[in-house]
Amino acid sequence: MNVVAIVQARMGSTRLPGKVMIELAGEPMLVRCVNRTRRAQVLDEVVVATTTLAADDAIARLCDQHGWPCFRGAQDDVLDRYYQAAKAHQADIVVRITSDCPLIDPEIVCQVVDQFLALGHKADYAYNVLPHGEDPRGLDVEVLRFEVLEQIWRIDDNPARREHVTAYISQHPELFRSHPVVVDLPPIRWTVDTPEDLQLVSNIYEHFGHDLFTSQQVLSALEDNPNWVELNLHVQQKTL
Repeated sequence: MNVVAIVQARMGSTRLPGKVMIELAGEPMLVRCVNRTRRAQVLDEVVVATTTLAADDAIARLCDQHGWPCFRGAQDDVLDRYYQAAKAHQADIVVRITSDCPLIDPEIVCQVVDQFLALGHKADYAYNVLPHGEDPRGLDVEVLRFEVLEQIWRIDDNPARREHVTAYISQHPELFRSHPVVVDLPPIRWTVDTPEDLQLVSNIYEHFGHDLFTSQQVLSALEDNPNWVELNLHVQQKTL
């Protein structure tokens, strides 16, 4: 069984353009995200999926420099980009990671994937992004079988949903066996979508100087620096 994580990345961003190349303690955000994802031992491969736009040539070059697989596909039809990347890399299980999560936790990746695999065909989809904001944003992991990805790729004709890959599953719960995975962490915003988010994550990386820290170590750093958490408390997560 081939378990492939696909990290979606592009230079375009509504609120923080070029964020994937912004340096965190000396390395681009994308490098930090991919490095941490690759430490999840349950994964067989990690692929960066970017677009065919000229602006994203920089991402392809970065992947080449690090020896990472890179797939280039549609700009806005991210569902198609995921499907084609998964197909090209012969994925049986697809793990969705976004590049605006430079604090992604390899242990949490393993937790979500392991629970999904343990359920076998009793689950079509597993996720740790829970409603109502009780989970930390920025540690997002979604897992689904390739045939489920192919199913929604074939039937979802809504461009807005296709930009968010798995939105069809969440909007049609009657059609899929979904398994939520509870992450025992406070609902802190650890994703990077705004300058305020970036300041928080930059502070964390400057504090450690590397990307080998755990989520618990991040929480300890935040306890020692409570003003950091206040930086992006007001930021609202974008919705579909």
